Amino acid sequence: MGTVSFVVIIGNPRSGSRTATAAIAAARAVAAAAGIAADPEIIDLSALGPRLLRAEPSAAVEDALAQVLSADVILVASPTYKGTYTGLLKVFLDRVPGGALAGKAALPLLLLGAPRHALAVEVHLRPLLVELGASVPTPGLALLETQLDRLDSLVAEWAAQISPAVRGALTAGAAR
Repeated sequence: MGTVSFVVIIGNPRSGSRTATAAIAAARAVAAAAGIAADPEIIDLSALGPRLLRAEPSAAVEDALAQVLSADVILVASPTYKGTYTGLLKVFLDRVPGGALAGKAALPLLLLGAPRHALAVEVHLRPLLVELGASVPTPGLALLETQLDRLDSLVAEWAAQISPAVRGALTAGAAR
């Protein structure tokens, strides 16, 4: 496996969020477990929010989209809002053409306020990523806010569980 590009999309409208903390920790754990040498690149949508709905193109938004389209692995993270991912994340991903993520491995992560939202990562976020063409080879990570005190051990456990599937998806994507 050559150099792998790993991008993290953080769909929380607030900068410096717990979602960002969880996403970055998870991405680093996955990179270590899957043997991905490059540090994950971070796209924090809180900085792009005001530009996403403008009619005129924004260089910052176009750069973020180019990063996503050139990535091999994409970790997509959001807090749960109304039982699903944020509108901010949806608005950004709506700019990705259908099928444009073909050959890329996508890893969904949702930060949950309540256990009743645990299925949202598989029922809402996974189908969006598949619709865009991504391979979602692993179970997503649904983290409760109350679990953040154990963040490092939880993401390490998840990364160890999913790393074979991530490596397999990278190999399959490289063969395309």
